[in-house]
Amino acid sequence: MVSKTCEYAIRAVLFVAQQSKKNVKVSVKEIAIAIDSPESFIAKILQELRRKGIVLSAKGPSGGFYLSAKGLKYSLADIVYAIDGEKLFTSCGLGLTTCSAKKPCPIHNEFAGMRKQIKKMLQSAILGDYDTVLNTGERYLKR
Repeated sequence: MVSKTCEYAIRAVLFVAQQSKKNVKVSVKEIAIAIDSPESFIAKILQELRRKGIVLSAKGPSGGFYLSAKGLKYSLADIVYAIDGEKLFTSCGLGLTTCSAKKPCPIHNEFAGMRKQIKKMLQSAILGDYDTVLNTGERYLKR
């Protein structure tokens, strides 16, 4: 449903949020290891997220990526919008460009309902709320 880039972005930002709650800034290398991702790919994703104001970065020996208090309040939907745009929330379930309420595809109504549920779930999934389940090992970010 989301692009591979968006999957990695979500995992990376959740890890950064987890570390930010501990007041720790993390390097691209640390993030790549933590989420089992290619380092160069994560670097590009994080730079894009930094440009869009989702994550912050600091240079120097104690530098790295982190989230501000405001950033910890972003939702997973914010990450999806930043990386993939609104396609997940608006596109046709069959990929038809002409699908609409006036000219629906065979699954239009059912898929519209699913899109609304997914959007609601992603909007309510706040980045700063996942540190406990990640710290305790109840949930994980690696494959």
